[in-house]
Formats: sequence, structure tokens, C-alpha cells
Amino acid sequence: MGVLLVVMFIVFVAIGVPISFALGVVSFTGIASLGQIPNLVVFQKMFNGLNSFTLLAVPLFILAANLMNEGEITEKLIDCCNSLVGHLRGGLAYSNVLVSMIFAGISGSSQADTAGVGKIFIPAMEKQGYDKGTSVGVTAASSTLGSIIPPSITMVVYAGIANVSTGALFMSGLVPGILLGLAMMAVVKYYSKRKNFPKCDRVPFKEVCRRTFQSLPALLTPIILIGGIVSGLFTPTESAAFACIYALLVGIFFYKTIKVKNLPRILIETMKLSSLSLFALATANALGELLAYYQLNVIVQNFFANMPGGRLVFLLVVVAFFMFVGTFMDAVPAMILFVPIILPAATSLQISPIILGLIIVVTLALGLVTPPYGLCLLIASSISGITIEDAFKGTLPYFLSSIAVLLLLVIFPNFWLAIPATLFPGLF
Repeated sequence: MGVLLVVMFIVFVAIGVPISFALGVVSFTGIASLGQIPNLVVFQKMFNGLNSFTLLAVPLFILAANLMNEGEITEKLIDCCNSLVGHLRGGLAYSNVLVSMIFAGISGSSQADTAGVGKIFIPAMEKQGYDKGTSVGVTAASSTLGSIIPPSITMVVYAGIANVSTGALFMSGLVPGILLGLAMMAVVKYYSKRKNFPKCDRVPFKEVCRRTFQSLPALLTPIILIGGIVSGLFTPTESAAFACIYALLVGIFFYKTIKVKNLPRILIETMKLSSLSLFALATANALGELLAYYQLNVIVQNFFANMPGGRLVFLLVVVAFFMFVGTFMDAVPAMILFVPIILPAATSLQISPIILGLIIVVTLALGLVTPPYGLCLLIASSISGITIEDAFKGTLPYFLSSIAVLLLLVIFPNFWLAIPATLFPGLF
């Protein structure tokens, strides 16, 4: 029966059935075939999987990102970053990465980053003379930082699954996230000379100051959120609620770009986007019950216990596995399904669940730019109007630079945990 369920899932994915529905049908079919488990368990697991205060952060961070885009806060960030680095060769590409790094510290969503930043940067870069592949590649690749630099929706989900501190996981992603951004900037520098990227005129110092002041509320948001979490002022979920209120107040009273009459539309868009992730999470939780019945976690733990190579080989296999899964599945259901299976094996090898979570989150973030699923790649390519194949070719250099950083995480895992532990000893 197990083989039949696997084949059923593969067929559903191959013919284009949404992942959430594929998971739900497989879960119900599998549990219905077992006489020992009542069918009602499927719906109980789906409900219980969403009955979590931590998961409330998912729709809240999506709402915060939508409010920022509606309030034109993203445009202010772009103007500020362009004034700082736009005069360099490849300035718009540098600015694209820099804005994504800042936006990641506000929204926690890579898809929101691609949509919000991409609709401005991609046409602007193409108009200035960048080829479509580069415009899409820089945008899609840098938007993956939204899942890595805190706050992060995927980290919130992992923390709930693995029962670890969300704040500690957030802090562990800060330095690697910045390093990923710098690695992408290094690729921009290389290609700016090779392809003779265009550059803008230098912005006068007074104008730089003016744009920086205008974007100050947005620039302060990551500092307020991370500082509040580290200081214990509020939990990650409460920080998501604060981000919504802050973005709303800034948009209404400071920039005066959010109208009250537009709020119902923003809330409806948020619910639509949130439902995609949360329904997939619910059905994945139901499938997890089926996997637990077959004791897949015990099988995996025994497999790695007898495998030579220890922690390094284990982490490389984890990266390869989640890289494959990320090509056709969103991060949330992927973690719901497979983290409970591999976590006992990681614990038996004395691998910190924080480090394991960081590596899984980074790997699944990179899956957002790998076809055929690659949601960030799909969004960016649709904005530019190019094929997925051409979009991925443009993304590939930046994707490979991220893979290099990911390998550093795997080879020196304890180093990355030591940095946040030193900076924020109270969280570790």
C-alpha cells in the first residue's frame, strides 16, 4: 500500500494537482486503507495542525508585507538604496539585493519580496539596459533572503515543529543571511565588469539624506522587530502583529498612501495568500500521521546510524534531499512532512536542532528559484514575460553563490551557532 501511495502522490504532482490537495487525498486514502485508524483522524490532524499560536505569525507577516507594498514603503526603500549604490556600475543590481536584505527583515516572506520589489526593479533594470535574464535572476535570487534573514515565516514553522526557540533560530539566520546577500553582490560585481552593466548618475548628498529620512520608518522596522524579540519585549508572533500595526500606521499617517477603503481588499488578498500555505500545512500534518504509523522516522534513524561519515554526510544528504523536495513542494508542507522524520536522526548524531533548522530553511529557500515549482522564479519571470528556462539561466550564478554559502554552513555548523550565541547569550 505504501508504494501505491507514493505512486499516487507522484502522479498527482506530475499532472499539476496542487500540493495541498495531493497531500490531502493521499493522507485520506492511506488512513482509510488502515482498519486501525478511523477516517476522522485525518480531519482532526488537519485542524490540530493549525491550532497553534506560533503559526498565527504566518498570515500576520503576509499582511505586514501587503501593507508595506500598499503603503509604498517598498518604493521608499528602493529610492534610498538607489541613492546609496546606484552610481556604481551595476548599481541597480546592487540596490536590488540590498533592498531584498532590508525587506527580508520586515516581511518574512520571499514571495512577497519577489512580488513587491520585482514589479519595480525588473522593469527599471530592463529600461536601463540590463538583459531580462539578469533582471529576473537578481530579483528572484535575492528574494530568497526573505526566508532566511529574520523574521522568517519558514523559521516560525520549523520552530513550531521542532519545539525550539524561534528567537534563537531567528538569530542563527542573521549572519548567514547577510553573507548570502554579500555573495550575490560579489556575483553582481563580477558580471558588472564582464557585461558592462549600466550605472546611474551620483545622487547629491542632500538628496541622499532626504531619501534616507523618508525611508527611516521602514529602515527601523527590522531593528525594532529583532530588538523586541531579543529583549523579550514580545514573542515572534507578537512581533508579526506589531509589524502589521506599524506598517499600517506608517502607511496612513506618515506616508499617507494607505486608504481605509482599501483595507478590505488588502485583508482579502492576505487571506488568499495565507490559505495556500496553511491548507498545505494542514494536509501535510494529516499525512504525518500516516508516516508515523509506518514508523518512517525510526527507519531513517537506523539508516543514518549505520552510515559511515557521521554528521557531515548526514547534513549533505539532508541538503540534497530538501533541494530535491524544494523543486516541487513549498517549504511549509515539506518541513511538516519530513522534519519529524529526520530530527531524531539528527539528535542521535548530536546535531543541534537550531543548526539543522537553519540548513533546512536555507535549502528550501533556494528551492524557490529552482524549476519546476520555484515560486519566486515563476513570479519574477511572469513580471518580465520570459520563459522559466531563461529565468533560471539568469538566476544560476546567484544560485551557485548561495550554494557555496550553504556548503559552509554544512562543513562548519558549530561556527554559525557560536556567532549568535556570543551576540545574544540569553537566547542560547
